[in-house]
Amino acid sequence: MDSVVSTVMVVLAMAMALACSLMQMHARRRKSNYKLPPGPSLVSIIRNSLELYKKPQQTMAKLAKVYGPIMRFKIGQSTTVIISSTDAAKEILQTHDTLFSDRTNPDITTAYNHNHYSLVFLPVSPLWQELRKICHGNLFSTKTLDASQDLRRKKLQELLADIRHSSLNEETVDVGRAAFMACINFLSYAFVSQDFVPSVGDGEYKHIVGTLLKATGTPNLVDYFPMLRIFDPQGIRRHTTNYIDKLFDVLEPLIDQRMKMRREKKDYVTNHDMLDILLEVSERSSDKIHKKQIKHLFLDLLVAGTDTTAYGLERTMSELMHNPEAMSKVKKELAETIGVGKAVEESDVARLPYLQAVIKESLRMHPPAPLLLPRRAKRDVQVCGYTVPKGAQVLINEWAIGRNPQVWDNAHVFSPERFLDSDIDVKGRHFKLTPFGSGRRICPGSPLALRMLHLMLGSLINCFDWKLQNNMDPKDMDLDLSLTALPVIVNTN
Repeated sequence: MDSVVSTVMVVLAMAMALACSLMQMHARRRKSNYKLPPGPSLVSIIRNSLELYKKPQQTMAKLAKVYGPIMRFKIGQSTTVIISSTDAAKEILQTHDTLFSDRTNPDITTAYNHNHYSLVFLPVSPLWQELRKICHGNLFSTKTLDASQDLRRKKLQELLADIRHSSLNEETVDVGRAAFMACINFLSYAFVSQDFVPSVGDGEYKHIVGTLLKATGTPNLVDYFPMLRIFDPQGIRRHTTNYIDKLFDVLEPLIDQRMKMRREKKDYVTNHDMLDILLEVSERSSDKIHKKQIKHLFLDLLVAGTDTTAYGLERTMSELMHNPEAMSKVKKELAETIGVGKAVEESDVARLPYLQAVIKESLRMHPPAPLLLPRRAKRDVQVCGYTVPKGAQVLINEWAIGRNPQVWDNAHVFSPERFLDSDIDVKGRHFKLTPFGSGRRICPGSPLALRMLHLMLGSLINCFDWKLQNNMDPKDMDLDLSLTALPVIVNTN
């Protein structure tokens, strides 16, 4: 029923956009020196609306083959420019980074005034610069992540114990759920040194995070027609507020308890977790970050970090299950480098080039944020001969770039070998591979995400043998399905 309602709302939104655009058509006039990017007509957008709703990055990639790698969508009062080439991506993310450094603020981000506190959605400002400095200099610095290795090691052992229990009892493993729960546990310990999932329930937490992310990507009439904001006709902001309530109900007592412990200072020893780091910064300068901002920062990091990292792990496992030769190569490297059946330590990763190549290849084919996060043009900007108008939302179709045969040889083939003896990394310097973005808006949590991915993937492969349920041939796998829908059986090495 929800999918039917969502589909109807998308169609209604497009129909309303058409009516509004027709009424305003003669009122719009562009300067003579403008060369706006080409793009589909509103009628064409409406015709493709269901595909855009179900498979946005794939449908945009298909349309880009007709209209070009810089493509413009105009719906109601919203203009969106979609980038599908490395040259244009470089201009957006590097050449004109400062002019595209602000975000658009979908109506959903106004729940709890999150757009006023969020590192993700704040415009470039003193507050945003301070939060960014805290993330890069404190939370995700090499020194901080090295100091918190024990927290991740503990949660990794728990994950492996759960999988081993399933193996010994000949139970199938839902890799999607296992990946999601592992990421929740890793992040909760990195942030507050304890599990907060029991306070919510693992199933409910997964539902909360999934719903928030789904709501973020759901077309919302209010974003195209701001005059409807007061009515919230689809109830997206209202439902989002309810789910954020549940997360804040868990986070707030944890923060209060830690603040009390630090005030009393009775044999208190720092955990080197992120909450301690943020409270230390707050104690030194409360005008830079305070309790409310800490809650909103954790909201950003938990929701984004849990789902995207779990998705990356699940997609990589899917590709390796589908490509037994690649699985065999990475297992051989792990066995020869650290020994069969051993968990991977973070210090091992530098000696595992094929494992690193597997992660890069998976991120190329399955970027966790296929359209990255939207940027906004601060003024009219010339990009590859076209004018991106002031206020336009800009999306980088990372999925399309990663599968472009003009950029990659055998672009649709999973081949980690392409990254061996290559200097291409995922740090935002190579615009053919920017799964975490680039420039000043690069994902601040990517160093932690990469550590988690290598640690979990390498350990799951090295400690267990994996096979598909019912002896399914790997060639028969449908890679459009997640491993949540395709359980696997494991044997302990």
